[in-house]
Amino acid sequence: MIEAVNIVKKFNNKIVIDNISFTFESGKTNIIIGRSGSGKTVLIKTLVGLIEPDSGYVLFDSRNFTAMNFNERKKIRQEFGMVFQGGALFDSLTVLDNVLFPLNMFSNLTKKEKIERARFCLNKVNLFNIEHLYPSEISGGMRKRVAIARAIALNPRYLFCDEPNSGLDPYTAVVIDKLIKEITEEFNITTIVNTHDMNSVMGIGDKIIFIHEGKKYWEGTKNEILNSDCKELNDFIFSSEVIRLIKK
Repeated sequence: MIEAVNIVKKFNNKIVIDNISFTFESGKTNIIIGRSGSGKTVLIKTLVGLIEPDSGYVLFDSRNFTAMNFNERKKIRQEFGMVFQGGALFDSLTVLDNVLFPLNMFSNLTKKEKIERARFCLNKVNLFNIEHLYPSEISGGMRKRVAIARAIALNPRYLFCDEPNSGLDPYTAVVIDKLIKEITEEFNITTIVNTHDMNSVMGIGDKIIFIHEGKKYWEGTKNEILNSDCKELNDFIFSSEVIRLIKK
C-alpha cells in the first residue's frame, strides 16, 4: 500500500502539487491521469523521493519514506520497480543483460540464479529467444516488455510506470496494459501508472485519481468515471474519441 498525505510542492513560489492525499492498495492498478503540465510527473517523482515535498509525507506500507535518511530510503527503493516512458534500456547491453542489470547491482544471487531469474522475467512478459538481441534490434513493444521484465526482476512491492504506452500502436498498448495488470495481480504489487491514455484507464484502472492544475479533482473507479459530475474531468475524458464512442 502507498499513501500520500497532504503533499504540497512549490517551485519558485508556484504551487505545483496542492495538498494531495490518496491511498493506493496492493494488487491493484492505480492510475494517475491529467493533462500535460497538471503535476502528474512531479507527483510521481515526489512519491519515489526524487523530489522532496514542501509539506506532507509518503508512506510505503505504513513506513514514512519522507522522514527517512539516505540509507533507509535506499533499502525501500530496492522494493521499487520502474518502467520509464521511453523504456530507458541500455543500448549497449543485450536484452538479457538489461534485465540482469538490477540483479547484478542489488541481489546476492549466484550468476546462475541471476540468469534463471532474468529468463523467468522475460518469459513472464512473453519474450522468448531474443535475449541475445540488442534494443535496437527489437520493436518498440518488445522494448517496453523488456523494461517491464527488468522492473520486476527484483520482485518489487511497488511498481511505477510513467506513460508506459507512449509511442505504441493501439494493439501493442493493450498488450502492455494487460501485462501490467497481470503482473500486478499475480505478485500482489502496488502499481501506479501515470498516463493520459483513456484506453488504459478503462482497460485496467482499479482506482483512478484525476489531477488538474496541481490539485486532486476526482478519484474513483473506471466504472464510475463516465458518470462523474466533475466538469474538469469530463472536459479531459470526453476529448478522447474512444471515450465518446464508449459513451454512445
